[in-house]
Amino acid sequence: MSKTKFPALGFRPKLSLQDQALFAKRLSLLLKAGAPLTQGIKMLERQAKSKANRKMYQHIFHDISNGQYLAKSLKRFRNVFGDFAINIILIGETSGTLPENLRYLADEIDKRRKLRQKAMSALLYPTVIMGTAVAVSGLMTVYLFPKLLPIFKSLNADLPFTTRFLIFLSAFLLKDWWLVLIAVVVMVVMFAFLMRYKSFRFVIDKISLVIPIVGPLLKDYQIVNICRTMGTLFRSQVRLLEVVTITSETTTNLVYRKELEHLHRSLARGGNIATHLEKHPNLFPDIATQMIAIGESTGNLSDTLLYIAQIYEEELDEQTKRLSSVIEPAMMLMIGLVVGFIAVSVITPIYEVTQHLNPK
Repeated sequence: MSKTKFPALGFRPKLSLQDQALFAKRLSLLLKAGAPLTQGIKMLERQAKSKANRKMYQHIFHDISNGQYLAKSLKRFRNVFGDFAINIILIGETSGTLPENLRYLADEIDKRRKLRQKAMSALLYPTVIMGTAVAVSGLMTVYLFPKLLPIFKSLNADLPFTTRFLIFLSAFLLKDWWLVLIAVVVMVVMFAFLMRYKSFRFVIDKISLVIPIVGPLLKDYQIVNICRTMGTLFRSQVRLLEVVTITSETTTNLVYRKELEHLHRSLARGGNIATHLEKHPNLFPDIATQMIAIGESTGNLSDTLLYIAQIYEEELDEQTKRLSSVIEPAMMLMIGLVVGFIAVSVITPIYEVTQHLNPK
């Protein structure tokens, strides 16, 4: 066995959800084929793309070679794998079902990745359309409108307010564009800096949940993740309070995370899940709470939670489809209004002057 001693961790490994799923899937296949766990880790080390990830696999190989459980070694990289994966692997090692648990973990991580892609694609579409509208109006204001300025000056007439506003905006963007750039950079940097503080992130997460159209989509996304994580952990025989703790730590929205922390305290005092959740219908829909109450009373909570996750994932699919059908005409209308505003601002003064011209 290797006796190499590793210094304190001074690197930051990182695995995407897809890489985490591949990690679990490859180890599962190798173990089912009869290969030792160390061989699987060595293979992952050779295939790692970053130096930090290779070092991480070297640490894991060293730990396993010296008789440690895989789960215990992964705890050193909790920020990479998360408590959810570590607990599923630990249960597999202690029960002798590690290959099966790794495969199950890979499937669950892959479901989470696909769910995130659905949510991101739904939010990306309106962002792209909005960016296109801003780009089109900006190009017309900065490049097209200045070419028409000599015509307006030659008219020697009072210009409409819309035209004067565009002249001012065009001149400002051409002359002081650097001020706009600095303002945008400062706002982005300030936002990124403030996002490091939980209180600010909490406010942003809370606001995001009440935004029309986007809010319901984000709520469904959180419900799916919470129910799937809890259902999977319950099915793996993880204790109740530990299930809530792990689910809270894997929840990205701080509003839901805070409520799960409150749930943990309520359960520690002898309460139950449904009774606590029904006090917050703005976060947890009534139908989900009622189904959880049935699952608790029948002792079939894990299957109930996974069924709720399936229902709301299907609802999320429908919402993404509806979002595209609603956003597309709305965005096209907005682009039309912006372009129309610029066109009217250009045409109106020319039309007014030509109306007052006397025929020769």
